[in-house]
Amino acid sequence: MSSAAAPTAILRFQPVNDRVYNPKWYTMGVRASKRVGRSLTSIVNLNWKVYLHFLNWTRDALHMPEPELIEHAGFDSAIFLRIYILGLKIFIPLMFMGFIVLVPINATGDNLSTKDIGHIDIGLLSVTNVPAGSQRLWAHVTMAYVFAAWVCAMLYIEYKTVTLMRLNFHDAQDRRPDQFTVLVRNIPSDPDESRTLHVEHFFRVNHPDYYLSHQMVRNANALAKLVKKKESLQNWLTYYQNKLSRNPEVRPRTKIGFCGLRGRQVDAVDWYSTAVEKLSMEILKERERVMDDPKAVLPVAFVSFKGRWGAAVAAQTQQTKNPTVWFTDWAPEPSDVYWPNLAIPFVELTVRRLAMAIALFFLVFFFIIPISFVQSLASMDELSKKLPFLKPIVSLPFINSLIQGYLPGLALKLFLIFLPSILMLMSKIEGYTSLSSLERRAAGKYFIFLVVTVFFGSIFTGSAYEQLNSIIREAPASYPRLIGEGVGLKALFFITYIMVDGWAGVAAEVVRLKPLIIYHLKNTFLVKTDKDRDKAMDPGSIGLNESLPQLELYFLVGLVYSVIAPILVPFVTVFFAFAYLVYRHQIINVYVQEYESAGAFWPHIHGRIVACLIIQQISLAGLLATKQAKKCTPLLILLPILTITFHLYCKKRFEPAFRKYPLEEAMAKDTRERAMEPNLNVKSYLNDTYLPPALQLEEDDEESRLSGEKWSEGPPLVPTKRVSRASTPVASVTSETPIMLERVTY
Repeated sequence: MSSAAAPTAILRFQPVNDRVYNPKWYTMGVRASKRVGRSLTSIVNLNWKVYLHFLNWTRDALHMPEPELIEHAGFDSAIFLRIYILGLKIFIPLMFMGFIVLVPINATGDNLSTKDIGHIDIGLLSVTNVPAGSQRLWAHVTMAYVFAAWVCAMLYIEYKTVTLMRLNFHDAQDRRPDQFTVLVRNIPSDPDESRTLHVEHFFRVNHPDYYLSHQMVRNANALAKLVKKKESLQNWLTYYQNKLSRNPEVRPRTKIGFCGLRGRQVDAVDWYSTAVEKLSMEILKERERVMDDPKAVLPVAFVSFKGRWGAAVAAQTQQTKNPTVWFTDWAPEPSDVYWPNLAIPFVELTVRRLAMAIALFFLVFFFIIPISFVQSLASMDELSKKLPFLKPIVSLPFINSLIQGYLPGLALKLFLIFLPSILMLMSKIEGYTSLSSLERRAAGKYFIFLVVTVFFGSIFTGSAYEQLNSIIREAPASYPRLIGEGVGLKALFFITYIMVDGWAGVAAEVVRLKPLIIYHLKNTFLVKTDKDRDKAMDPGSIGLNESLPQLELYFLVGLVYSVIAPILVPFVTVFFAFAYLVYRHQIINVYVQEYESAGAFWPHIHGRIVACLIIQQISLAGLLATKQAKKCTPLLILLPILTITFHLYCKKRFEPAFRKYPLEEAMAKDTRERAMEPNLNVKSYLNDTYLPPALQLEEDDEESRLSGEKWSEGPPLVPTKRVSRASTPVASVTSETPIMLERVTY
């Protein structure tokens, strides 16, 4: 971290780089560009005094209190930072207890000699150094219970705290459209009426006092492509108009061929103006076609209610006898909707998710092959056998230390670069309809991947085939012994992995060298307008689909080795401390929260840390089994049972607050809102809130058209063309209810 401080100070204080290191303030409109003209001072900061305060960012990161942080960066960002706090609460006491109790016991065990462990003294501080059958192993069993009790206590306290924060956040936050809206999927067709009338009829009959309005979802892929093309042309038109305004005497010209490099030359402003106008007409015609085409209507709708209580009842109950139709759930907030997946038929979801589960299995298995190669680098004997010509080179002390200590962790990090994008694509194929759920599902896959390939794949030696063969040949009862044997020998590898992936990753986050290079390349070659510059500096969100599984892996490594090799715990603790400091600063100044899920990912965090704790207990039991600790090993069987019981209690006690909205809270908030705003028009507030991006771009151009298609309450019951049925109290006549504005997606 200290090595990153100097380059960070030099780069951060340059005005030309301010958009890279503080992009959030530009997005919020607090800062304007510091680069004015082409003077040296607009590019380089010549005030040498500011460089003396290069560590002030650490103080500023800790200065903002949590309530202000939630208001500034969002509730999800504040809860994300609490994961690092939880790591510190767990590992700092474990580190001190391990060093006070376990390290002296391990160090005086005399089971290993320096020669036995290849001149690496770390094994002398682990349980491996305790002789088989020694009474000292009782200390490890006792500390396993102490550690488990402490971890469970911290998990319970933090789960309770986050749950109360979430409920208070819902109670205190301003009115949001998703609080009144339900997403309805798999709407059955009706031969006697259109889907939009069928939806209105269903909800007026079954929710007569609280139903307000609805919007159907339509498929508009072609419209989205046209809108995207128009955005590109409009950007070029703005560029040439700005160029003409700076030099009115010379009209800019361009070639209309490939990438503007060939073809006949034309007046750039006139040509792009004509192209934008022509495309606008095409978009208008395409939109009218989509709105008038009944085949474009999808069996999906956003249904809104007069209050939160009505929405909660509809979202959290089964609507019909058949649970596969009229499937309701809370609508994501508008910025959280993943529009392309709304077009996926509901019946395909099960098939898609089964296919992705099979694909994940094969992806995990075949990825063990490069992991096995990485592990072979950590063994000089294996490397010399496989590649005899390298024996003279790897025998050199410096090369030996480099390969055995640093190279395996670096190689593993390189193998994992593209994995999050692949897993996110798999989650999109599964059909989830919100960005938050996509990130949570991708994070779950990534965690499984890291546990199986990085953790278990690293502790088992040999090729992928040999690993699988040894697991198949062994009885299931011997699996803990296999895990225990491998875990005891891989402490050094995981220390280097934490340093390479964790410490170096945090340092890279401070320097932001990759975003810096990309921004200046885009700014030099691609930026034509201010809109382009805003896109070039956009840092995106924190990326929970990648960040959460990596943090959970550090929890796993730290917990597993807290009893087996406590010397590793300080490395994990240092990571959580520096990462908390750095990411708090980045959340305040860099990353922009893309959506707000009110900490919906916390139950996943809790469950996976509990899983890490159970893996620790199984690993320790397996390792003690190899130590012939016949008296104390059976006592560890009870520990996973107690841990699972604790998890089930927390799941029942706290998880409902993350899955459902209490009706009591909903009614209280509705009552309070009606008292404070008696003239509130909920229909007007909800109007056009779930417009997809393709339609939002045309909102200004078609304001008059849209104003005539607002939602209307209509009569108490919807008249239809069909005769009375079981769900209809009375017979109906021909309907003249105006067709509602229908939702478009792509």
